[in-house]
Amino acid sequence: MRTGPVETVSAEDRDNSRLGGGAVAAPGVLVILGASGDLTKRLLMPALYNLVCDGLLPEACAVIGMARRSLDTTAFREQQRQDIQRFHTRRDFDADRWAWLESRLHYTAGDFSDPEAYARLRDLVLAVGGDCGAAGNTLLYLAISPEFFQTVNGLLDGAGFTRLPGRRKIIVEKPFGKDLPSAVALNRSLLTHWREDEIYRIDHYLGKETVQNLLAFRMANGIFAPLWNAAHIDHIQISATETVGVETRGEYYDKTGVVRDMLQNHLMQMLAYVCMELPVSLHPSAVRDEKSRLLRSVRLLDPTAVARDCVRGQYGAGTKADGAVVSGYRQEPNVDPNSNTPTYAAIKLHLDNDRWAGMPVYLRSGKSLWKRGTEIVVQFRPQAGDGGEPNVLIFHIQPFQGVEIRIQAKRPGPAFDLQRAGMRFDYAETFEATRGTGYEVLLYSAFNGDPTLFSRTDFVEAGWRIVQPVLDLWNETRADDFPNYMAGTWGPLAAHALLARDDRRWHECITREVLLRSEFFSHAPAVLLNNLTLACQPRAVKAGATVVERGEQSSDLYVVCRGELEALDEDGRRLGGVKEGECFGEMALLDNRPRNATVRAVSPCDLLVLAATDFRRIVEDFPEAEAQFRRIAERRR
Repeated sequence: MRTGPVETVSAEDRDNSRLGGGAVAAPGVLVILGASGDLTKRLLMPALYNLVCDGLLPEACAVIGMARRSLDTTAFREQQRQDIQRFHTRRDFDADRWAWLESRLHYTAGDFSDPEAYARLRDLVLAVGGDCGAAGNTLLYLAISPEFFQTVNGLLDGAGFTRLPGRRKIIVEKPFGKDLPSAVALNRSLLTHWREDEIYRIDHYLGKETVQNLLAFRMANGIFAPLWNAAHIDHIQISATETVGVETRGEYYDKTGVVRDMLQNHLMQMLAYVCMELPVSLHPSAVRDEKSRLLRSVRLLDPTAVARDCVRGQYGAGTKADGAVVSGYRQEPNVDPNSNTPTYAAIKLHLDNDRWAGMPVYLRSGKSLWKRGTEIVVQFRPQAGDGGEPNVLIFHIQPFQGVEIRIQAKRPGPAFDLQRAGMRFDYAETFEATRGTGYEVLLYSAFNGDPTLFSRTDFVEAGWRIVQPVLDLWNETRADDFPNYMAGTWGPLAAHALLARDDRRWHECITREVLLRSEFFSHAPAVLLNNLTLACQPRAVKAGATVVERGEQSSDLYVVCRGELEALDEDGRRLGGVKEGECFGEMALLDNRPRNATVRAVSPCDLLVLAATDFRRIVEDFPEAEAQFRRIAERRR
């Protein structure tokens, strides 16, 4: 096994260690093994092109591709020239900047199991690096399937790559194993050939500016420091939801599932940044030490805790927000028609340390849900005796990027009445930045020998220890209720029950776009929509559940996001239906009278609920909203 310091960063590296300030990256040769694959053309090459456009790659740099495809350098450059036209992320394509990068592309064909191919690759690296002045900083990017890692690392070592002069880095794409034993075996294999400070495990989530901004937010805004503990924070939610299903990735996903695909890596990274102790400096070892220490503090789940505090789901057929009908998971290409693979997971964790003892953290992720979004919600404890809504801090990671604080504010007028209000920082409105792939900052950091944003062995293995009990129990037991949520919905009802049991609820970050799907709000002014996004609360109900009873005096307004309901008279006869995009309960509110019908769910439904007090406040502030409600209700009758 290779030995050496856990982390070493030279003075030169520290001078160039962060993306920003216009500092050009250190000279180097980037070798991409698997250069003919999707990762290279869709992400790596566009990221390199973006670095060139931003003036962050040095004159002394080169990119060498190796793959099985029988190409020469000229053909490789031509292929990349065609692909970059399709996959670049900038508003306009700069042919001159691309030509600069293209002139630095090289290629050698070779089978990954052929020792002679690695000897040719080594000679090409030495020659190209010497010619362009980039020798002494070699980056070996494994853009290949993990099943080849052990073979490729052994042959790289045999060809002398681990003994090249200067600095060497091996960049490894996730997944870092498929479970704890395989992750440990992979790490031991890597450490047989490379030192820890030479191994760069890449998670593209850490290339997102908003994820990096979590650490900046905590370190640079001291007003939150005294509140960042369980005495002031009630709980934290971390959500990563997708509208797409598995589509063409069925063969991969059916062996992987949501826990391996999202929770073990992406969500653990965000958990660490939000909850870790602030490092004494931004030196890579200081940051990575605190991240690993945080994961080690997570209380491991026993089988009883997994059964009680973890929810799994799998989507069935449904409709997307645009009305498109989509298949269930088991009907997707290359998926076992009896698959037990979860496409949704929600878990409750506890951190056993002084800062967070007694405060739960809820993680969830899923496919084919109602909206795409990654958010971290920090809900503070309400002030004693005020009876008001708790303050909430929301980090929006994607697609909207920003930070939002929800507070209470006095309404205009002589009375001292409070209502919810929001303050929002929008990343796009504050910074002038071009959309990237998420790999730019990671490649830049790798050139500079800065491992801060890359996962260390202890962090990877700590993450697997947390989720391994979940994987074990779910592998041993079949989910009899799969599929248990329809595509396009908020997920399985059991996930809502998980938080309801603790007298909490998931924060569904409702946007204007969600409200505009309903004709009731399609022409509403922006200020009204802003009020509604803060006031509406989500509610999920199962088929057959009664939402309101005839004769009830308490009145709320309900908007149907997904599913269908029916109105029944006093004898249980059907009066009519309520479909997606429609609402009900508005006339009972407007006329201040009891409900004139029972409303029952025909199918599983996702609803937005506007409490009576909020409804009356809004129609008082926006008389045109009341008129619109009356017009639509009359038309429905």
